Amino acid sequence: MIPTKPMEESILRERLIQLTRDLMLIESTDDRGSERLRCFQLIRNHLEEVPGLEISMFEKCGYESLLALPVGVTRPEVLLCGHLDVVHHPEPDSYRSDVREGRIFGPGAGDMKGQLAIMIELMRNLGRECPGLSVGMVITSDEERGGENGVKYLVEDEGLRCGEAVIPDGGSLNDIIVEEKGIIHLKVTVSGVSAHAARPWLGVNALERLAGDLEKIKAYFDQGELETVDPDNIETHWFSTCVETMMETPNDSPNKIPERASAVLDIRFVPPRTAAGIMADIRAMLSEGVVAEPIISAEPTHLAPDDAFLRVTEAVTGNSARLVRSSGGSDGRFFCAKGIPVLISRPRVGNLHGRDEWIEIDSMLSYFYICSVYILKKCREG
Repeated sequence: MIPTKPMEESILRERLIQLTRDLMLIESTDDRGSERLRCFQLIRNHLEEVPGLEISMFEKCGYESLLALPVGVTRPEVLLCGHLDVVHHPEPDSYRSDVREGRIFGPGAGDMKGQLAIMIELMRNLGRECPGLSVGMVITSDEERGGENGVKYLVEDEGLRCGEAVIPDGGSLNDIIVEEKGIIHLKVTVSGVSAHAARPWLGVNALERLAGDLEKIKAYFDQGELETVDPDNIETHWFSTCVETMMETPNDSPNKIPERASAVLDIRFVPPRTAAGIMADIRAMLSEGVVAEPIISAEPTHLAPDDAFLRVTEAVTGNSARLVRSSGGSDGRFFCAKGIPVLISRPRVGNLHGRDEWIEIDSMLSYFYICSVYILKKCREG
């Protein structure tokens, strides 16, 4: 099952590199639905050769999801879970790849086209060598937008269940996630009175009002550094944060006072804070007429990784595995909400969401072996 001869490992390496680069060429961003469909088709092309594998497609609000399960299996013992959507880069030549220094570079390499390639190869190898093994795969296309129309929809509306979900979308090769911060994507909107900028006394500047309230919100979260910081953990910034990511007005002229302004904030928070408590505090500090509405809201997620996965990780890598906290979020929260155990780790990656994003090739093979050993053990014991 697991390659042991140099030639077999060489073939696996080349397959993972080629498939990753093929996937990276597809600009599967939020604004390019046709490209997301093309990416799904490429994945299907590789999965359709697996004997006894049934592939189903789902759609909600324009976002597709793919579910691959062995024929007759509706609740797999292990479910591999990933997403094919990547963040947008405006430069037309962004979506290409480069292999150097033992890494694959380019948008989507580590988040998460490289992991998709591993998952596809796992399904192909397990399907051929162990037909009917209770392992499935789900791929969604809206994780970067919050997962509401992907994993959340499949779990809550379609009744998707599994014994355990493996999500290679956080941590690192020897760092297994045990806790993720809560997340709120918050839109703050302000109304004012438009006027010529040469006569500001005749108007009410919505942008200036917005800036004032954003400062209040930022000050509220600046207290975060007083929260828990664990120096022995890879994620030492274990406190609540707030970042302004978008701001806009309807203005099309530089000499016009805007009558409306809005901003989007990315808020990450840790216990004991809650989404409801944060929203109540923010709304209490806003000026009259300023509206704050969450786009996405999720509580902190606590995971309970299987000790067997840690032992397999240590056996394959030769290094100790450790449980870490993460500032990022994942689709794991939707499985956790249904009492389904979730395992989150991944190959070594870096510069995520940048044009020079990368994934380390050797660690891709190591992660493939880790999952192979663990899934076979889990399914046979289960």
